[in-house]
Amino acid sequence: MFRFSAKSLDQWLHHKNRKPAVLRGARQTGKTWLVRDLANRNGLNLIELNLERLPNLADLFSTNDPANVVSNIEAELGVVVDPENSLLFLDEIQAAPELFAKLRWFREELPELPVIAAGSLLEFALRKYQYSMPVGRITYYYLEPMSFFEFVLASGNEPLYRKLASFELRETMPGSIHEKCLDLYQSYCLTGGMPEVVMEWAEGKKLKSCIKLQHDLLATYRDDFHKYGGETDARLLAKILLSISEQLGNKFVYSRVDSSLKTEPVKNALNLLSQARVCSKAFHTSGAGLPLGSQSNEKFFKALMVDIGLASAMLGLSSMRRSALKKAVFSNKGGLAEQFAGQQLRASQTPADDPQLYYWQRTGGRLGEIDYIIQHENRIVPVEVKSGPSGAMKSLHQFMAEKKLDLAVRLDLNPPSVENIKVKTTTGDPAAYRLVSLPIYLAQNISELIAEK
Repeated sequence: MFRFSAKSLDQWLHHKNRKPAVLRGARQTGKTWLVRDLANRNGLNLIELNLERLPNLADLFSTNDPANVVSNIEAELGVVVDPENSLLFLDEIQAAPELFAKLRWFREELPELPVIAAGSLLEFALRKYQYSMPVGRITYYYLEPMSFFEFVLASGNEPLYRKLASFELRETMPGSIHEKCLDLYQSYCLTGGMPEVVMEWAEGKKLKSCIKLQHDLLATYRDDFHKYGGETDARLLAKILLSISEQLGNKFVYSRVDSSLKTEPVKNALNLLSQARVCSKAFHTSGAGLPLGSQSNEKFFKALMVDIGLASAMLGLSSMRRSALKKAVFSNKGGLAEQFAGQQLRASQTPADDPQLYYWQRTGGRLGEIDYIIQHENRIVPVEVKSGPSGAMKSLHQFMAEKKLDLAVRLDLNPPSVENIKVKTTTGDPAAYRLVSLPIYLAQNISELIAEK
């Protein structure tokens, strides 16, 4: 298995002013594997402490002196820790949140020992704990599920990955390769990017086995809600996850979770899930200027699942007949195309930054919506997602006319193309811009491809 995030961790490891790192991401996105792989590739002795499995190990950090902590670890585990040739890994740190405050001392007094902490659903534990975070003395990395390109690699298609990663708009995508990529896109929509599921798929293409793993993972999330959710009703959290899958591609409406509930508890629970990275939000932006976040309206947002495969499992798509399944994946049903595109846009951002997504929606008067708005260098670029080979672009034309922009992207099922658009909107306004149309499976490479223009 190969993860693109490994490069960022290599850079962290060899940085002369390295700080302890906290690796964040939903459960089973591959955080533990990534740290073990880092140690293995760099010939480091991995000192791994799983604080959820063995919570008593937190006692080893009772002192603020890192040298004493290392001495405690050596005595407990029967090992010798050479700081310059070891990697200390505190896994499942949410089970002992008080240890966050201890990380600062490794930065200040034992910087030669690289330290990584990782955890899932951290906010579930930290919101109840009165802790002092070592601001400025730790660094964060954010791990998403495996992207489509990583899925292609894991499926044994390295030459195809190289073709996709190096593709330029002046080239022609051969029809046979295009169809092969669409087949893989359909498979990814069902399996998703959770590493264990991807590995199961790669070994035998057995969808039933993948579905079992996906439902086991969803059950694990529900168990986590019971363990860390406290007063937050785990049943409500489970309802929200299902509702997110059902509302994909649309502005999220709290009342659709459970019409008998008041908005506030649903809102609070959704925020908790979002903070814990089980889901994410694409916030409304006016698209009037940069940064996009300064133009956002948090009352309007779309919600995405952490992984498209989990969304498909909850929607029951994998139980359909193959003919109906293909129609469902390649249609707007469930907003799978938007989930896919959003997941790839998040994965394309550097792991050192907390990935953010934005969309545009007219908030009064005429209807209008752009699926995603991205920033490319100093430009605002709208991204329209079409799950079929064609579709109207009235909203895009109007948006380009109103914002006076000259570059837009469309993701659909067609081969790549570039065209100059010159039209009048439904209100008679002229719109002239360059439209880069990309097959949806190239969503992860939007920034590289539009950089050519």
